[in-house]
Order: sequence, then C-alpha cells, then structure tokens
Amino acid sequence: MEEWQRKVNVNLLGLLYCEKAAVPRLLEAAAKGARGAADLVNISSVAGRVARQGSGVYNATTFAVGAFSESLRQEVTQRHVRVSLVEPGAVATELASHNRPEVLESLQKRFADVERLEADDIADAIRYIITRPRHVAINEILIRPTEQQQ
Repeated sequence: MEEWQRKVNVNLLGLLYCEKAAVPRLLEAAAKGARGAADLVNISSVAGRVARQGSGVYNATTFAVGAFSESLRQEVTQRHVRVSLVEPGAVATELASHNRPEVLESLQKRFADVERLEADDIADAIRYIITRPRHVAINEILIRPTEQQQ
C-alpha cells in the first residue's frame, strides 16, 4: 500500500497540485503575453495507454494524467492555454533504479535489446509542442524507441 500511495502522490497528486498553482498564471500569460498563448505540457507514459500485468497502479496514475490533461485542455483552450500530453516509452533515465529489484529485473529483460530514448529526445518533442504558432495545439505525443513493441 505504501508503494501505491507514493505512486498516486507523485504521479497524480503532484501533477494536480502543480497545475492548480500554474493555471492562473498561464491564463494571465496567454491573455497578456506577446505570444497570445501559453503552454502546459504534462509528462505521462506509454503506460497511460497500454496496461500491463503487474503495473496496475502505475497504469492507473498515468491513465489519470491523460484524462485530467484532456479535461483541463477543454476547460482552458478557448483562452489560448494549450495543454499537451507527452507519453514516452522506454527512456534511459535513473527511474528504473527506483523500483523494487524484481521490477528492475523485469524492465531490464523487457528492454535489453531496445535502444532507449534519451532525455533530449523528449526535450525535442516538448520544444516542438511549445514553438507552434498560436493557432496550432499539439494535444498528445506518444514517443517510443523504434524497437519498442508496447
């Protein structure tokens, strides 16, 4: 239960609290800023689209991030705040080392022959999102390594 609570706190509640604080400032920036738009980019995971055995709570939090992002997008889009969701697949980060040993072993086996994405690949996707003209909103980007099957 402690691990589940931590995932909900970080992956979902952390995002909700940040957005509660950020949205009023983004609305103001869109209304008064030189660009006439503001961007909020949420990072989720491919796990927000594809549920896997043994990762139900993680799947639930990432599915929730996607649902919340779409709901918020609908609420603020008329005021030129663009809400985007980036859903990375396997990325070479320290994240895997934060898992229990059996989860880490499973991830290492699953992605042993996959050239993982780098942080810069995700940054490029975000850069693309936030540099679109005011009339263009990129709502979602699912980005995976070429060799990743799911």
